[in-house]
Amino acid sequence: MSTAQESAASPRLRELGLDREDALQMYRNMLITRGVEERGHILFRQGKIPGSFYTGRGNEAAAVGAAFAMHAEDWGTPLHRDMGVHITRGIEPWRIFAQYMGRADGPTQGKDGNVHLADARLGLIAMVSHLPAMLPVAVGCALAFRIRGEQDRCAFAWSGEGATARGDFHEGVNLAAVRNLPCVFIIDNNQWAYSTPNDLSYNTQRAAERANGYGIPGITVDGTDVLEVFEAIKAARERAVSGQGPSVVECLTLRMEGHAVHDDAFYVPKEKFDEYAEKDPVERFRTWLMQNVAFSEDEDEAIRTSVKRLLTEALEKAEASPMPDPATATEGLFASPEELDNPHH
Repeated sequence: MSTAQESAASPRLRELGLDREDALQMYRNMLITRGVEERGHILFRQGKIPGSFYTGRGNEAAAVGAAFAMHAEDWGTPLHRDMGVHITRGIEPWRIFAQYMGRADGPTQGKDGNVHLADARLGLIAMVSHLPAMLPVAVGCALAFRIRGEQDRCAFAWSGEGATARGDFHEGVNLAAVRNLPCVFIIDNNQWAYSTPNDLSYNTQRAAERANGYGIPGITVDGTDVLEVFEAIKAARERAVSGQGPSVVECLTLRMEGHAVHDDAFYVPKEKFDEYAEKDPVERFRTWLMQNVAFSEDEDEAIRTSVKRLLTEALEKAEASPMPDPATATEGLFASPEELDNPHH
């Protein structure tokens, strides 16, 4: 970082252990996240994406902020609103586009839903549709870290606010709390569980208040503020790996599109969309950068141009990816005892 950039570094960034380059990478990741999903919409309308299509528009700050707080050795189970987690952990956009279109070079090689993606080499486990079924899986990762004596590893478990009504949320959080496991539970609260508003989903002011019943901390943060999310998740991780147990962090956002492309979100009041349009996480962070770290219009334009170029090239590469060979349909579906480190029998 140059002397001029150092002098422009924000006290807020220093307080969080970040520098200007970290902040710009956060911004770039948020732009890539939104750009990937915007191009996904186009691919869907062109008939190139099988099934329906889901995005996390409005959730970019929550996803990128949380992923930035993860360490390389951590594991997590992000969901369909958390594309920014995959981007931040390092998955290449062209492989995401390949996944969208069911191509052989997608993370699941064309064998799973278009947003059911993850790369285990990056410490991520792919989701399934039954939410929050992945939450106990993340707790299992945390339990494995404990059993192996791996002191500085943490598991991150994502769910939506609607999913907190299910039994697997209770079972996962309860086990992690009782065993004092190194786990952080992240609730992406976009205020509607499909078309059911929060006040018909649970009888507390905030979903994070449910943590009190398990004897662990629960906090709510502004999910449109990437630095606030990062700060909360970083603190929760530090607490978890220091032996103080799990926490629940609720990121309050709004789903700025319908549940999926087939849903026009008519049930969300226009005033609510207008309110959150003013808090668009990408534009909000852009404004913060300009006000706090001497981020210029020219610098912003250079980043946006590089992101557009990246995504254009990624889409071309993905479209050149072949369709999966039907002969490989059963490969990778079952593990043999020889493939397991410790066969269960």
